[in-house]
Amino acid sequence: MSTSQPRITEVLSQVERFSEILFGLIMTLSITGTVSVVSGGREEVGAILLSVLGCNVAWGIIDAVLYLLGTVSERGREYALYTAVLQAHDSEEARPVLTEALPPLIARVLLPEDFDAIRQRLTGLPEKPRRHVISRRDLIGAAGVFLLVVLSCVPLIIPFVFIFDPLPALRVSNAIAILMLFVGGYFYAKHSGLPKVSTALVMVALGVVMVGITVALGG
Repeated sequence: MSTSQPRITEVLSQVERFSEILFGLIMTLSITGTVSVVSGGREEVGAILLSVLGCNVAWGIIDAVLYLLGTVSERGREYALYTAVLQAHDSEEARPVLTEALPPLIARVLLPEDFDAIRQRLTGLPEKPRRHVISRRDLIGAAGVFLLVVLSCVPLIIPFVFIFDPLPALRVSNAIAILMLFVGGYFYAKHSGLPKVSTALVMVALGVVMVGITVALGG
């Protein structure tokens, strides 16, 4: 099987996926917390559920656009790096450019000959980096961002569909949100090199604080 084309599942990294899920959860939790503040019944709950979906759709679109802008910006930086290295007269002139582009930890351990090898490989590329604005891969990534933000709210609104009383439905929704925050925070930390349990607990604490604010306001 050819590996020249990236799989769709690899368009978004694991960190990006869990980041979007956590964002959608926090967004939904901030809205569902107002359900028990209203004085009415099912009609008001229905209106708030529509606002939850509408808000997550809107933020999903915004986040997808930001993702596209980020990919375009990153591609622009790569092209600028390639151009700067190509225009450098010698290895000494190219070295600061490469050092700035690399992570500090990596740059500190590279030897002069390593920088020279990178420069030679860049200048020896058979084709120049393409300057297309948005690629099909970018659009797939943006669609993934949108879906993750929107779909992350679904488990939190399901209790309001099956439980008639808004207050118990809210508590169940909050419990689901806190559980998902812990799991999402754990896997986010796992793929980003952070302490897994500590990061998960921080995410849970954020959710508890939001729920506590809601209760203090009459939720």
